[in-house]
Amino acid sequence: MRVPNNRVATRSAALAARSSLTTLTAVVGTAGLAAAAANPGLLAAVDQHAAGVRDSLDGDRRPLTVAALAGYAEGVRDAAREHGWEPPVEPVDWSEPDWVLTRLLAVCLLTRALDPRDLA
Repeated sequence: MRVPNNRVATRSAALAARSSLTTLTAVVGTAGLAAAAANPGLLAAVDQHAAGVRDSLDGDRRPLTVAALAGYAEGVRDAAREHGWEPPVEPVDWSEPDWVLTRLLAVCLLTRALDPRDLA
């Protein structure tokens, strides 16, 4: 049985998006969201960034998806790198994260709200 090319590409893209969000959550989200739970100021900043991400993706009009969040996070990272930002090589100091890390942490927060079956 042959699978049409467009279905393979779609399946591959979905797998790549899930993988991207899983990696982002492991690298940024787990520690960052734990820090935010313990720091009301950080949590407020992450919530504000999450609202900005939702607004950018029309999240009030249509449901957020794995693909939309993964694409958004990739776009943030790419734009930041073009402006000289480098991802941290050491554990992040969540007491004073930069804008990029806070925005990526917001993507992780929004990812938590997705149906877990979408990430499997």
